[in-house]
Amino acid sequence: MNKHRTIIIMLLIALLITSCGGEEVPTESVETIMTSAVGTVVYSFFETQTAAYTPPAPTPLPTLMQPSSPTLVLSTVTLGPTPTPTLFYYSPTPGTVTPTGTLTTATVNPASLAFGCNNLAFVRDVTIPSGTIMTPGQVFTKTWKVENTGTCDWAFNYVLVFTSGNKLEGETSRIQKKVAVGSWSELSVSMAAPEEAGTYTSSWRFSDGKNLFGATLSVNIVVKKPTATPVPPTATFTPTTGPTATYTPTSTPTTAAPTDTPTPTPTSTDTPTS
Repeated sequence: MNKHRTIIIMLLIALLITSCGGEEVPTESVETIMTSAVGTVVYSFFETQTAAYTPPAPTPLPTLMQPSSPTLVLSTVTLGPTPTPTLFYYSPTPGTVTPTGTLTTATVNPASLAFGCNNLAFVRDVTIPSGTIMTPGQVFTKTWKVENTGTCDWAFNYVLVFTSGNKLEGETSRIQKKVAVGSWSELSVSMAAPEEAGTYTSSWRFSDGKNLFGATLSVNIVVKKPTATPVPPTATFTPTTGPTATYTPTSTPTTAAPTDTPTPTPTSTDTPTS
């Protein structure tokens, strides 16, 4: 309040000095002075009010209370039937799995069939599959498809050699060709079925002329004698006792009419008149 009074007194003094000087004070100057004085008063008033205002104390945030002991909530979960484990047996062949209880049959290691750099693998039967039925003495040619699985080529003098079973009159000759490593070829033997009925097996192996090597090549046939076909008996007609049947022709035979023989007519002879 003392500041307000001081300002007002200063304004009054300024007005008195101006009026005593006998000079006219421009209106704009008086208005400017009054505006400045009013602004000063307003500023001082709000500054005093701001200084007199006491802000309220901040409200403390509520403190969260921790539970004395945590509560564990259990939910009931229903489980399905327990799966039965299935055991598997790993087969040495890549990509195949065999269930337990069925074990694979061990096969011969193809490498053990080799002799030196020579080896042979059986691919398939080309002719005369196993169990083919033959007649006694039937001539046939057995052919196998094979692969050169060794490390050297087969030469021209390589030949099939009979090893066991029935030879079946088999005759073979040299292959007379070169077979490169990793290539397929066909080997053949000319044979003949035995005369007696039965089951026959003939086994052969490849040779370089001195040593046998590779898988065994076999042929299996069944010889059966042809079954005689019975001839049906000739039917014989035996007449039964009783009246003898009489054959009556259905039409009367026609008698041919005699052919008319023309009678020659005598020709008159003219007698010359004297």
